[in-house]
Amino acid sequence: MTLAAGVVVANNYYNQPLLVDFAHAFHASAREVGAVPFLTQIGYASGLVFLLPLGDMIERRKLVTFLLALACLSLVAVALSPNLTWLACASFVLGFTSVVPQVLPAFAAQLAEPKDRGRVVGHIMAGLLCGILLSRFVAGFTGRYLGWAAIYWIAAVLMLVLAVALRAMLPHADPRFKGHYFTLLRSLGTLLMEQPVLRQTTAIAALQFAAFSAFWTTLAFELYSLPAHYGSAVAGSFGLVGIVGVLAAPQVGRFADRKSARFAVLVASLIVLVGYAIFALSSGSIIGLVAGVILLDLGMQSAHISNMARNYALKVDAFSRLNTVYVSLRFVGGAAGTAFGNLAWSFWGWPGVCAVCLACSGAALLLQFAVQARD
Repeated sequence: MTLAAGVVVANNYYNQPLLVDFAHAFHASAREVGAVPFLTQIGYASGLVFLLPLGDMIERRKLVTFLLALACLSLVAVALSPNLTWLACASFVLGFTSVVPQVLPAFAAQLAEPKDRGRVVGHIMAGLLCGILLSRFVAGFTGRYLGWAAIYWIAAVLMLVLAVALRAMLPHADPRFKGHYFTLLRSLGTLLMEQPVLRQTTAIAALQFAAFSAFWTTLAFELYSLPAHYGSAVAGSFGLVGIVGVLAAPQVGRFADRKSARFAVLVASLIVLVGYAIFALSSGSIIGLVAGVILLDLGMQSAHISNMARNYALKVDAFSRLNTVYVSLRFVGGAAGTAFGNLAWSFWGWPGVCAVCLACSGAALLLQFAVQARD
């Protein structure tokens, strides 16, 4: 499950270090190619809303196999893109079908003992973060030497391999929701209204992911604007810098199991804010970017795991739907961050991007202080 989460989630992030390549290939501006990651994230959020809840209704092994087949077809469509419009639309479909990484944590949580859920989910999320980070690295170097479409062909083959392997290896897990699909969807709003903790974790995550996406969407442009004109290979290499977040993920899950997940989110949010402050204060410095990325990925992963641990403690028969509400709104925040980050870059450059990141991450921190003061 950990390996699959990393391989599939990478589908959503291959485009980020390749944006300059897209601009050159399709003779487009930075603002125009910014639609590609934006629509990918909107597609992912849509898939989370309409497909992820099925994990409570359909046997999860069958659901995973079906989604991997759809993702394979979507990757082929992206690789064959003849123009930017096709690429953007195919990227939306790719995001929509690449939701397996969010099916798997709920699957693992159902199989695990309650006392071990944070640790188990931490392992899955470590794989997911590793996939996000390595996707940028692999896509950057593949784009540099084989062309931007090559990584999508490779990923399509990987989806087929995973579909066969997971069908054979995953255990059978009976669904716990009995009812119709539209009843399942309506229950998402009910969960959000009835669970104040879910509202808190979702709002915090959406704001933090907005800042995260604004940074990663514009990093390739910032690196290319430096005197050395760094390309997609260097932009992708920054994914490896945040590997410390992968190493921290299981430990954060254990901490959330033993102590307070809420406190872990607060500490992680402070780390994230410091990371963006470093970006703002060290404009044009590779060393500053490296230091900030380490803190950013550590804080983001720690907050994400701890938020999920809080959510999974709320309602044992609704793991997939809790995850749907949380992750889909988180990715709506990410899509908004992508749009605002791209807009800020177009008008104000790197200082504008840093302002967006600081505003969103600062708002997430203020929200936590407000909730604590009220409680």
